[in-house]
Order: sequence, then C-alpha cells, then structure tokens
Amino acid sequence: MEETATPGRIRHRSFDFQTAMKMASPRSGRLSSVGRTSLCVSSPPEFRGEEGSWTPEHMLIGPVEGCLLMTFLTYAERKHIRILSYESKANGTLEFIDGEYRFTLIVISPLIIAAQPTGDSDVLTVLRDAEKRCLVSNSITAVVEVYPTVRIE
Repeated sequence: MEETATPGRIRHRSFDFQTAMKMASPRSGRLSSVGRTSLCVSSPPEFRGEEGSWTPEHMLIGPVEGCLLMTFLTYAERKHIRILSYESKANGTLEFIDGEYRFTLIVISPLIIAAQPTGDSDVLTVLRDAEKRCLVSNSITAVVEVYPTVRIE
C-alpha cells in the first residue's frame, strides 16, 4: 500500500489485489485468491469453452454490476437512505471492432426499493453519484448505462 499526496489535496493510498490462475483442463482454469473460494473458469461456449462455467466475459460484467451495487449502498448509507431491496440484471455487448473483440456496452437494470420518507429523486441522485464513482466502470472502456426502477415503500 502506497500513499500519494498532491499539494493541498487529501492523501490517497494505492491498493494491490492478487489472484492466481492454474490450468485445470485443455479449455479451463481454476481462479483463486487467498481466503476465497476458487472458481472454475472457461471460455464461453461461443468460443469452444465448457458449458456452465464462469467465463472471463461474465466475470467482467459481474464486477461492474457488483461495484455499482456496493458504491450505491455506501452512498445511500451516507445520505441516510434506507434501502430495503436491490436487485439488478446486466447485459454486456461484445463486438468485433477493428479486428478485435471488445465489450462496447454494459447495461445494468436495477430494481431498487427504498423506505419512506425517501423520495425517488433522492434514490436516483445517489445512484447517479454511484455510477460516476464506480471504480470498476471507470477502469474499462465499455460504456456503462444504468436504467433503474425505483419504488418507495
């Protein structure tokens, strides 16, 4: 962990995260990290991978979706907005552009239920802040769009 400082600014730390990958079969590997359950990873069936395995493609979309949730929950807590439920679905579009496959668009559709007296606009404001500050989304080139449904109960 390294701390950096800019004159007149807050000190920011850098963080390192480690994983390890080991070949498990001719078309799959085992992803691990200390203290976590390992995952079998394969290419998607569209690229001759093993059916039913987690793929790097799913593992790119999932962290974008998860980061939005975690960032949203953090900001909602700071604003004292009580979230009763949050569920989302995400779709990533992989396209062949300039001779390479790349994700061009990830669409996340959350259903957020918040407790009264919070209003829809408060929830949407916090969600938009979370969208802007999601570190995983900010680390990729694909466009991330969020289309929420908000209910107040």
